Amino acid sequence: MAKLVSNRHQTGGALHITELISSASVKAASIVLCLLLIIIQYAHTGKYDYDLVVIGGGSGGLACSKEAAQLGQKVAVLDYVEPSVKGTKWGLGGTCVNVGCIPKKLMHQAALLGTAVKDAKKYGWQISGPICHDWATMAEAIQNHVRSLNWGHRVQLQDKKVKYLNVKGSLVDKHTVKGLSKAGKEMILTAKNIVIATGGRPNYPTNIPGAVEHGITSDDIFWLKKSPGKTERVPACAGFLTGIGLDTTVMVRSIALRGFDQQMAGLVTDYMDAYGTKFAWMCVPKRVDKLSSGALQVTWTDTHTGNEHKDTYDSVLWAVGRAPETKALGLDKLGVQLRKETGKIVVGADESTSVPNIYAFGDIGEGRPELTPTAIKAGKFLARRLAGHSTELMNYDNVPTTVFTPLEYGCVGLSEEEAEKRHGKDGIEVYHAFYKPLEFSVAERDASQCYLKVICERGGDQKILGLHFTGPNAGEVTQGFAMGFQCGATYSHLLQTVGIHPTCAEELIKVSITKRSGLDATVTGC
Repeated sequence: MAKLVSNRHQTGGALHITELISSASVKAASIVLCLLLIIIQYAHTGKYDYDLVVIGGGSGGLACSKEAAQLGQKVAVLDYVEPSVKGTKWGLGGTCVNVGCIPKKLMHQAALLGTAVKDAKKYGWQISGPICHDWATMAEAIQNHVRSLNWGHRVQLQDKKVKYLNVKGSLVDKHTVKGLSKAGKEMILTAKNIVIATGGRPNYPTNIPGAVEHGITSDDIFWLKKSPGKTERVPACAGFLTGIGLDTTVMVRSIALRGFDQQMAGLVTDYMDAYGTKFAWMCVPKRVDKLSSGALQVTWTDTHTGNEHKDTYDSVLWAVGRAPETKALGLDKLGVQLRKETGKIVVGADESTSVPNIYAFGDIGEGRPELTPTAIKAGKFLARRLAGHSTELMNYDNVPTTVFTPLEYGCVGLSEEEAEKRHGKDGIEVYHAFYKPLEFSVAERDASQCYLKVICERGGDQKILGLHFTGPNAGEVTQGFAMGFQCGATYSHLLQTVGIHPTCAEELIKVSITKRSGLDATVTGC
């Protein structure tokens, strides 16, 4: 019995029977009592390999695992990247680090620098010769940075005593995870609690011949060694591709930036159009064919006229949504409830699933924002609750975000459409302004799409319901104002705030013209 107990997996603390039985003279009753105590203690402390097993090594899963380990939990993280259809693969860190936010913003920065070089001439910089961009140099630098982040995550897990396993995880039961390595080796891990944070992967349209064979997705674009060249259908990446000098066309079936304020979306696409990005509105792709020259011929239909069109491209990038990584987890066998329409896991306010001891958060959770910062915060809060250190739940209201298009768009709170829907058109007041960033003046850049609006309740203290901003550094601007939403900011609070002059953010605390008034909202002077 002593050997059995000492060899079992345990999170710590099980007493060795020989420590209790020190003499053959111990009475039989005492022996029985000691054995019972051992069994009880083993049941509570030595039942599982880990306190917590996290499936998914993205930003959320890593944050959850590290937080749990800091609180004294024994934790393992399972992460395995299934190569994309085109064979692209990457390291630890998930979508944001490898094929999302980080490389996207760095390529966005490359495009902004190109614009800045053009502006520089107006500011007196003597720049001779044509300005051109080298994709290979940019890609290598960005990819090297991402690899450094991959390594950094591994080091952090080791430092915080989190066990990292490069294996594909699936569920056996509510306390058991099966891991499968690249070589096909299986392992079994048991845990008191299991967390699913596997996120999602880009979809391919399945009804368009040639889409899969000849197209790429965001899983591939950031890891290309050579330029994608003339590119079609890239809503998410069109801006920076145009900015580095590539011929880029966006094919839009209905509306752009679905889910965002549509007035702001219109300003963003108008700016992109002036910036050089081509738009094919109300068009639906029908097929993609590879020609003998190697070029890709795209055939599409204009839904307005019914006419069919064709053009050739070097690359076709599909941005038609993302699918949650749930199919290979074995959730159906356990009865974990999924939303049929989306395939995402149905979760409660505490990130719990329909099966006890199994939790899910981040992009894979039904109704959750597909944003890295929300996943990180939700993961930390969950870890604290599971460790018994907190009861605080994640607040998913008023989450700020930014779209890194050539003219950046930042927002927090409700869109004007949603505010109208909830409060009625007469129940809201919309303050707005068209402004010109000082940086644009000397460079003589068009600022007609630089715009902001603050949506408030019309009555009472005029609580702010939504704030929207297009312009330089929109993310930095929005992040600061977002804290006000957590404090119940009102229009009066905005007016009482002293601005930093001369900044774009300052225009928000000066806004005074309402849409209802019909007055010209163009800012003139200081």
